[in-house]
Amino acid sequence: MAIDKDNLHSLIKERISSFQSVPEMEEIGKLTYVGDGIARATGLQDVMSGELLEFSNGAIGMAQSLEKDDVGIVIFGEFETIHEGDVVKRTGRIMDVPVGDALIGRVVNALGQPIDGQGAILTTKKRPVESEAPSVMDRQSVAEPLQTGLKAIDALVPIGRGQRELIIGDRRTGKTTIAVDAILNQRGKDVICIYVAIGQKESSVRNLTEMLRQQRAMDYTIVVSASASQPAPMLYIAPYAATAMAEEFMNQGKHVLIVYDDLSKQAAAYREMSLLLKRPPGREAYPGDVFYLHSRLLERSAKLSDEMGGGSITSLPIVETQAGDISAYIPTNVISITDGQIFLESDLFFSGIRPAISAGLSVSRVGGAAQVKAMKKVTGTLRLDLASYRELEAFTQFGSDLDVSTQQRLNRGHRTVEVLKQDLHKPIAVENQIVILYALTHGFLDTVPVRDLKRFEKELFNYMNISHSSLMKHIVETKSLPDEEELSAVIKDFVETFVPHN
Repeated sequence: MAIDKDNLHSLIKERISSFQSVPEMEEIGKLTYVGDGIARATGLQDVMSGELLEFSNGAIGMAQSLEKDDVGIVIFGEFETIHEGDVVKRTGRIMDVPVGDALIGRVVNALGQPIDGQGAILTTKKRPVESEAPSVMDRQSVAEPLQTGLKAIDALVPIGRGQRELIIGDRRTGKTTIAVDAILNQRGKDVICIYVAIGQKESSVRNLTEMLRQQRAMDYTIVVSASASQPAPMLYIAPYAATAMAEEFMNQGKHVLIVYDDLSKQAAAYREMSLLLKRPPGREAYPGDVFYLHSRLLERSAKLSDEMGGGSITSLPIVETQAGDISAYIPTNVISITDGQIFLESDLFFSGIRPAISAGLSVSRVGGAAQVKAMKKVTGTLRLDLASYRELEAFTQFGSDLDVSTQQRLNRGHRTVEVLKQDLHKPIAVENQIVILYALTHGFLDTVPVRDLKRFEKELFNYMNISHSSLMKHIVETKSLPDEEELSAVIKDFVETFVPHN
């Protein structure tokens, strides 16, 4: 339809008269220092702590230290193209990361950006990396077991959904292996797993991801990587970002297992950041608030009340010790925050006892509350048997004349140690664990040669699952032992037919 000149004139006039100019204000600052992943800026008078800031090259940072004359900013990502005198502007947003189901099966960096070459992550949901931990009234007691598939842990230091269990030990004692085996064991158990690699080699993270993929564990796992080659701020923020991803699932009533590998490197990155920001160092040259660094992270793990959906985050933080010193600053900090620790000893590891769990120094403060009834029954005296065996073993080095009772305890202890050994990345179903531990604690293994115990265990599992599946089904469904007379008779029959190697 043609518009004549008069109509066009009046239309333009009307548009001009109805136009309203809304001024937009942006608060910008000027960089006065840039280096080592840290920047300082003046002019950001109203900036919030933890607020996202945008640099002129498109990189992002976070306001970390609010001071009288300037603001200390940590830079996420490359900082080589950011220079003094550049402009930095506020976004008005607190630091957040993408969350949701789209992240499952992916490898992302500390900002939630994909680094696995599989394209963009299609999610619009975001959560702040720092959030308040659930209150006391929003939680419930930890009572539902989270099986790791490792006999030594499920029997001696049981872990429940919503618990925080520290894995601690020297370098190369199998800490990561325990955490990864726990992830592998969650297959089919409706648990989402998140593995956070902090300060590790990129090749190590790639190998681990490939192994998870081969074992089909990436179907329910997210890998968050802040590698050793990245700036300290990325290592600092990675555990918080991963916990935000976990909270999204927990608030939907789902269960999450999160592994922080490891918090020693996060503390070192935080120390580097803090010293560059010119914060005064505290005890042992760490900033005085390093306890708060880990407590506000681990307090976010919980079992929510039924009114809140009943979801949970179970965390397995890993801390590295030097020469087995668990009384050092970071270990004692994290021990005081968590609900128990799994302590791995170098001597045990190098003598071939793997997992190298110290029965004396490992503890679960949730205890039997998070243990299957049948497991609790068969492991009643296991810890004491193991502890007394270690003492007897040390004592008998000084003499060879042993009475019958002492010899029996030594033989039982030797078999206990052998049964608790486990192959790499081969978690065992809880019903199988219960059967072999029942056989051990009731003396059925006392006549089986130690060298044949591995083969005995494998053949017993096959025999029970094929010929006596009803007994195994009873354990799975009721979580309690079947008729003990029947179970003892079945195991006794198997022991009598078992043929040891010459």
